[in-house]
Amino acid sequence: MKASNLRKHFALAALAVPVLLASAGASAKTLVYCSEGSPENFYPAINTTGTSFDANSQIYSRIVEFERGTTKVVPGLAEKWTISPDGLEYTFFLRKGVKWHSNKNFTPSRDFNADDMIFAINRQWKEDSPFFKVTSSNHSYFNDMGMPKLLKSVVKVDQYTVKIVLNKPEAPFLSNLAMEYAGIQSQEYAVAMLQKGTPEKIDQEPIGTGPFYLVQYQKDAIIRYKAFPQFWGGKAKIDDLVFSITPDASVRWAKLQKGECHIMPYPNPADLEAIRKDPNIKVLEQAGLNVGYLAFNTQKKPFDDVRVRKAISMGINKKAIIDGVYLSTGVAAKNPIPPSMWSYNDAIKDDPYDPEGAKKLLAQAGFPNGLSTDLWAMPVQRPYNPNAKRIAELMQADLAKIGVKAEIKSFEWGEYRKRMQNGEHQMGMLGWTGDNGDPDNFLNTLLGCDSAKSNGSNVAKFCYQPYEELVQKAKTVSKQADRDALYKKAQVIFKEQAPWYTIAHAVQLKPMSNKVIDFKLSPFGRHTFYGVDIKE
Repeated sequence: MKASNLRKHFALAALAVPVLLASAGASAKTLVYCSEGSPENFYPAINTTGTSFDANSQIYSRIVEFERGTTKVVPGLAEKWTISPDGLEYTFFLRKGVKWHSNKNFTPSRDFNADDMIFAINRQWKEDSPFFKVTSSNHSYFNDMGMPKLLKSVVKVDQYTVKIVLNKPEAPFLSNLAMEYAGIQSQEYAVAMLQKGTPEKIDQEPIGTGPFYLVQYQKDAIIRYKAFPQFWGGKAKIDDLVFSITPDASVRWAKLQKGECHIMPYPNPADLEAIRKDPNIKVLEQAGLNVGYLAFNTQKKPFDDVRVRKAISMGINKKAIIDGVYLSTGVAAKNPIPPSMWSYNDAIKDDPYDPEGAKKLLAQAGFPNGLSTDLWAMPVQRPYNPNAKRIAELMQADLAKIGVKAEIKSFEWGEYRKRMQNGEHQMGMLGWTGDNGDPDNFLNTLLGCDSAKSNGSNVAKFCYQPYEELVQKAKTVSKQADRDALYKKAQVIFKEQAPWYTIAHAVQLKPMSNKVIDFKLSPFGRHTFYGVDIKE
């Protein structure tokens, strides 16, 4: 979505956080979250960044949800469901009496029902849907997980019952429906905006059934939400939720110290000692379900040759990167999934740091005098990559020693992600935080053939049949032990083929004010505020 459109639809004066706190009224409870960036839009199905998911997650509900702080699937807009013995038919029984938000353009005339669930799926699945291309036709998750081929039919049994029939069994299917991309929008609102000639408003001025509704948004400044009193799960404990958009980690920390925000993500590793010593701050931490990596574009020369990919991997000093950039917040990565995830193959050996061996491999591949390449560095901070520019500089210096001249490039975050998905890079840094606790979410979504197509999350453009057969088979078998064995074999092939240079898995750290009550770390790195309270 163009920034100009957002500004047009949300032409609001910038407000300082202290003013917001004051305006909330003496009795209202306001929680301020210092978020790291602006959302791309308010339609979760076309986003893949945590920044956008966090902004959207407050507004929408999903058919099933993850229990707060866990990977367990629990009822959401569906209060129960049944699965046929063959694993092909899922019948969802929807809640009655679920209310929609309203805004200046639209007041709903009915509660949530089956039509909304079907609209949310068809909008991503059916190219003849009038909303398929509104805002963007790149439904990244839906496509990368192979949903278009997986779904056979989505049928309305009655107003509160929907049956989904699959073409084959899909072990992670329920978990996939609990992910952010599957937030449910109002069909009635969509139709009303289409009739007014402004269909894009459903993604710019969102209406959901979630615990908070959007009050105002100014790009790169602020998002303000209010608790939705009629939320189906009961009203939130806080009244006002403010995202104070603060891209610089040091500024976020300064705001937290001054009490201008209550929670901050992605602290600078160098600030951690001071943060831990502050008596007014607590730091929640747990092993992160994530990986940071350097993707080689396997469909572009010279990275279509596995020897070149292996040479680069052997030419970079991983320990120096971990020690110098991650400090105490990261562990070296050798696999594309984190060590805390089931099916992690610990028997795999990482590529050694071996500059002389790297030179020999380059010579074998036809580059005795080295080569030139680009090296893309992310413009944003993530736990799995706290400082991409610094990591790129360290890589650049290491690669120069083996005769590889790497030119560092970067772009604005939305542009960066789009260009990498289009395959414009030769080498580029990216990372992933798991969305559902299933290895499929890494091994297939990031490295499967479906997502290697243009605009997919497989930015290595890696499509290798021996690997593909293993991860596709693992989706269809129901026993976890069988899936575990298949994924372990897939990791062996991944390491042999080297579509990525795996950098690190990061510890998830969340500094917050002592006033915050019952914020739970999400295994997926999300920031959701329903259930959170704050001391007066």
